[in-house]
Amino acid sequence: MINWQEIDTVLLDMDGTLLDLHYDNQLWNHVVPSAYADHLRIPFAQAKQIMQQKYQAVEDSMHWYCYDYWTQTLGLDIYQLQHQVADKINWRQDAKAFLQQLRLANKQSHLVTNAHPEGLRLKNEHTDLIEFFDSCISSHEYGVPKEEQALWHQVQQRLQFDPQRTLFIDDNETVLDAAKTFGIKHLIAIDLPDSGLPQKHFHRHTAISNFSEIMPK
Repeated sequence: MINWQEIDTVLLDMDGTLLDLHYDNQLWNHVVPSAYADHLRIPFAQAKQIMQQKYQAVEDSMHWYCYDYWTQTLGLDIYQLQHQVADKINWRQDAKAFLQQLRLANKQSHLVTNAHPEGLRLKNEHTDLIEFFDSCISSHEYGVPKEEQALWHQVQQRLQFDPQRTLFIDDNETVLDAAKTFGIKHLIAIDLPDSGLPQKHFHRHTAISNFSEIMPK
């Protein structure tokens, strides 16, 4: 699936790729709607329906990933709410071993995430994932998400990677499409981002469930 002799640089998403998306889904689909229901004094089901509409309105934009936007929009302290289910922050199967193997194979590895810097900080607190990377980039540093070409141009300028000799792994097909448009040659999707949900189906990209399927030797 991957000819590692053709790869110098590996760019990796965080949530749903390296870390179990179960935490994020619990936070945004249960904790936040529950707090919103209490805030407005409405039933949870009604709050969840309202939240789904609000999520869909900004999906794939910078607002979708921004703690400040949701704090202001909902009147809730997202910075505090994220701690309520922090015990669910966990590595995906084989992810840590994959990062260790990349280092042994002398590959440059960089985290490129849309996660808010405070979310990244909390997740690193529980996993020490940053220690496995040559650098870590949050799209919030640039004000544009991975779905947009402007982000990829700025990341490439910063890291000086060769798109033709770069592998990018993500669980979001829209983001993978953007990376392909930019010119990144090697693309892999993660089809089991949340350990508590069924396998996802990707239409335009090769997908794996576990990193053992592409582990460099």
